[in-house]
Amino acid sequence: MKILIDTNVILDVLCKRAEFLEHSSKVWKFCEEKRVDGYISALSVADIVYIMRRELNPQKTRYIIWQIADVFKIADLKTDDLENAADMCADDFEDAVQMCQADRLGADYIVTRNIRHYKDSKIPALTPAEFSEKLAIVQG
Repeated sequence: MKILIDTNVILDVLCKRAEFLEHSSKVWKFCEEKRVDGYISALSVADIVYIMRRELNPQKTRYIIWQIADVFKIADLKTDDLENAADMCADDFEDAVQMCQADRLGADYIVTRNIRHYKDSKIPALTPAEFSEKLAIVQG
């Protein structure tokens, strides 16, 4: 199974966001254990470093990038992704880019806490809790 993971799920784990940590950590663990092929957008990596910039120095930045690249596959950003996302005229361009990347990668799901942002996606969006439940059923 192949999933594209939204930036917010990764940040839940890295920033230890108590309200979301349990389910987002499960998604991270599934990828770490190679129970699923977890992808994140190259755009998300840059966003993560930007959002966490106050907590990071160059060494910590390098470590975060290494940690992400060790667990997840980084979906490269292609010109077609940008053009197709622009054609979608979505409210959130970043989410549209991720929808296009998920489609190009042949992802089964997009895992995000912002389900409503992905209502027009060809790839179904699930919350981390929904995905964890679905994976438990599929893998028995």
